[in-house]
Amino acid sequence: MRKIIESTFVSLDGIIDDTRPSTASRAEPQHWGQPYWDEDHNNYAMKLMSGVDAMLTGRVTYEAFAEAWSGRDGEAAEFMNNMPKYVASRTLTETTWNATLIKGDVAEEVAKLKEQPGGNILKYGTGELDRTLVEHGLVDEFHFWYFPVVVGAGKHLFEGAGFDTTHLKLAELHRFDSGIVIHVYVPK
Repeated sequence: MRKIIESTFVSLDGIIDDTRPSTASRAEPQHWGQPYWDEDHNNYAMKLMSGVDAMLTGRVTYEAFAEAWSGRDGEAAEFMNNMPKYVASRTLTETTWNATLIKGDVAEEVAKLKEQPGGNILKYGTGELDRTLVEHGLVDEFHFWYFPVVVGAGKHLFEGAGFDTTHLKLAELHRFDSGIVIHVYVPK
């Protein structure tokens, strides 16, 4: 069975993104994370992508990634642009960028995706879609990239999630010279 692997950037004060609409652009990971992106960061990201053959996103991440990646060149961009994507959204009616819109019950459809043959499915970002995925036990690994920065404003990890207490087990820990520490958690 395929696994859902979530990969999320987190500041030390738990910020994962700005609070849209916002004036706190400093809370966007591309602003506070960029100074720490180095060879270790890139190598881990490529290793994480090497075992997957599809991506799962919510609308916000999908739209941001489509804008950021669709015009790029290079190995990572080719991989991102060509990888099949599944998008959960209540507002989108169509997708581009090699994506399929998930229709119907998201939990049921994601469970079906996990049962299909193929590699694992990578999910970037933590947002509304996680409420459903965590509530239904559909995430198999969480890769939380903790960056050595305090942002001070923005949306917190699992803010307003609304699901019951969820216990996880630390499976791996990766430390980079840049100060990034990746905690890999699996369900207990």
